Amino acid sequence: MQKLVESKNIVPFLRWTGSKRWFTKNHISEFMPKKFADYHEPFLGAGAVFFHLINNLAEERRYFLSDFNDDLINAYIQLKNNPADVITHLKGFTNSEQEYYRIRRLNFEVPEEKAAQFIYLNRTSFNGIYRVNSNGLYNVPYGKRPKVDYVTEDLLLNVSNCLQDVVIAGQSFEKSLDNIKRGDLVFLDPPYTVAHENNGFIEYNQQLFAWEDQERLKNFIERLIEIGAYFILTNASHTSIAELYKGIGSMKKLSRSSQVGGRNKTRRMYNELVISNINS
Repeated sequence: MQKLVESKNIVPFLRWTGSKRWFTKNHISEFMPKKFADYHEPFLGAGAVFFHLINNLAEERRYFLSDFNDDLINAYIQLKNNPADVITHLKGFTNSEQEYYRIRRLNFEVPEEKAAQFIYLNRTSFNGIYRVNSNGLYNVPYGKRPKVDYVTEDLLLNVSNCLQDVVIAGQSFEKSLDNIKRGDLVFLDPPYTVAHENNGFIEYNQQLFAWEDQERLKNFIERLIEIGAYFILTNASHTSIAELYKGIGSMKKLSRSSQVGGRNKTRRMYNELVISNINS
């Protein structure tokens, strides 16, 4: 069992498009149940909600983190089990455009090296986007941030410490049902299949998370309700999503600024939907 210590102030170690740090800073308290048993996050990404709970809750419970992105999950597992090796490999890289594309081309086989490569590319790429081509190869361009600290040794060691009793798995969201029981809390932040508001489908996301996957996710949530688990789902504010989840829990629209491209003062505001069966 993991016992959480208040005010650890551990932040996500990855930059992640669609990160829910804005949600944890401004909104999460209004959606949290007063009490819950274990915690599950099947679309892990940068894990903003998980780290928020690590910082702020003191109750003992088990934490189950998973994602279908094998490279992402390998980074978490290697930080949990072999943080010193990951940090050593990170320190062996340098932050330049030439080095970035050299590292991006390499096909590491040792898990610790693959984790270091993943973290390095994430920290030095353009806007922390995770994108692969039709061959499954990472193809995000260099971010031109030569002074960024891509090692953050203290942070990675703290992350490793807080992951020691956490269950981490590379799997589909449906597989997480094996561990979910009545009274558990499940936070779901799937890749967005549709653009915000009524701007149509995000075509590049269709291979990552198609509309059929959104329908599978709805069925998954209906199963959570049958089990008696709590859920919080974030998704794009779009008529198709609102219609899909009509009659399931409560639905609230929240505004946030865009997290991709441009300076903060020029970024647009977007609405997102939060759907939950807590206090519904």
